[in-house]
Amino acid sequence: MSPRALRTTTDALAASPILGLLSAAARERLAGAGGPVALEPGALLCQQGDPGDAIYVVLEGEIEIRTSTAGGREVRFASFGPGAVVGEMAALDGGSRSTDMAAARRSRLWRIPRAPLVEALRAEPGSAVALVAELARRLRAANTALEAARVLDLGGRLAQFLIEAAGARALVPFTQTEIARRLGVSREKVNRKLNAWARAGSVALGPAGVRVLKRDALADLVAGEDSGLSNL
Repeated sequence: MSPRALRTTTDALAASPILGLLSAAARERLAGAGGPVALEPGALLCQQGDPGDAIYVVLEGEIEIRTSTAGGREVRFASFGPGAVVGEMAALDGGSRSTDMAAARRSRLWRIPRAPLVEALRAEPGSAVALVAELARRLRAANTALEAARVLDLGGRLAQFLIEAAGARALVPFTQTEIARRLGVSREKVNRKLNAWARAGSVALGPAGVRVLKRDALADLVAGEDSGLSNL
């Protein structure tokens, strides 16, 4: 393991709400027990139903957590970039994966098998409370995503995505094709909505992505209130 990969991995483990409570020595042992994984854009890291036999530290790129509805529509729960730890839930209980994990772009990860993970947690049980809190938080987030996919129309779902992805810069740095893929709809539908909202002055479209100009108007769409954009 290169010094850079080791540093990134141990830093990610230290920042994890669960694994960060392990001692530095335990985190280094975990990092040393792993190995590299490389994925091209769109490649699956694991699928729903696969055994939870490892956790992964994202070194480069981006990993999406997603599933599909009974109707075949893709529902994206979250995405994680460099420094994130993914796959803990199934690895901790030894069950099967409840979602798919895929590379949103070219990615490098560090795979840590379940056995040394469980050994570390048993040796240092102080992380148990953090484990319960983190699993509860993720369950709430998953429920929120599923509920939004069930009740929101495209405008509401698109508005919610823009608000969550905009960040402090109020910029969503994705192409319309990428936004459409993440929402599980056609690019044409996303393009029509965004251009209508741009004409209304709520967003601005440019080479860098979509800039959110009127966050409140988009938030009204998510809440189901009349923002003046509902018919656009």
